[in-house]
Amino acid sequence: MADQNDTPPAPEKEGDPSSASTATIEPKKQTKSLPKITPNKTPPKHLPPFKVLLHNDDKNDMEYVVSTIIELTPLKEEDAVVRMVEAHKAGVALLLVTHKERAELYQEQFTSKKLVVSIEPAE
Repeated sequence: MADQNDTPPAPEKEGDPSSASTATIEPKKQTKSLPKITPNKTPPKHLPPFKVLLHNDDKNDMEYVVSTIIELTPLKEEDAVVRMVEAHKAGVALLLVTHKERAELYQEQFTSKKLVVSIEPAE
């Protein structure tokens, strides 16, 4: 007679967490290769400086000019007044010196506010 312990095991159900044969597949970790950094033999060069010049005009109110300078530049009110008075008396005043792209941006911004600003190399 056959022993009751000799019965074959029941088939495992798929997805049964208690089954030992269930394998979890972990996603493969992607490793990023960093670009190779080659040391520069020469240090980066500074961008050449450009002057931002405010020109006098008879169209704009002095208070408007001062408030626009304060709005568009890092200059404080006292410095903006000095620049405005200089442009009014001499016809032109140096607002600031910066690199070319920033100077071009200032020129565009002042033009959009109906003020005349030009740029030129500082060297």
